[in-house]
Amino acid sequence: MRKDAVQNRENLLRAARELFADRGLDVPLEEIARRAGVSIGTLYNRFPTRDSLVAAVFADRVATVAELAEQALAMDDPWEGFAAFLTGVCELQAADLGYNDLAVRGAALEGDRGYGLMRELLRRAQRSGDVRDDVTLTDMAFVVWGVAATVKATYQVSPGAWRRHLALTLDGLRATAAHPLPVPPMSTTQTRAAMHSC
Repeated sequence: MRKDAVQNRENLLRAARELFADRGLDVPLEEIARRAGVSIGTLYNRFPTRDSLVAAVFADRVATVAELAEQALAMDDPWEGFAAFLTGVCELQAADLGYNDLAVRGAALEGDRGYGLMRELLRRAQRSGDVRDDVTLTDMAFVVWGVAATVKATYQVSPGAWRRHLALTLDGLRATAAHPLPVPPMSTTQTRAAMHSC
């Protein structure tokens, strides 16, 4: 790319990152282009769809989640690793409303590295007897969705409220707190359908 094209791309990513962080993923693309100082046509030349822009903006966050999972798997204590991973993901959500939205839309998707690492974290904590045996990876989507809703509702009035929500949720995931669950877990297909309705 020419130097001005590279600069335009960087300006668009910076503007999108700022606006998504403050207001979530539904910011009008025209507003992003305006803040970047380019036309909407330039935005579409660089990023043909909103999804392509979102993917470029949050590529580093997706990589960070995989790194958090790897660090958690390296911890000696399976429960501590499991809880540290969830806390780290929720910290990313709380720091950026755009990532918070993305986490809801992308929770429990198969096929990426983070999904596989998260599955291993869950299985490891179940094998150690720390996490209840009936928890599935699709159940973990509820953790992400629940914290995301708390972040969105409280980020202006009580930015740390999500930590209380997560602590209560983690206690509910412990094997020592387990009671029979009233319904079976959602399938991956059902989880995907629910994500698309968010």
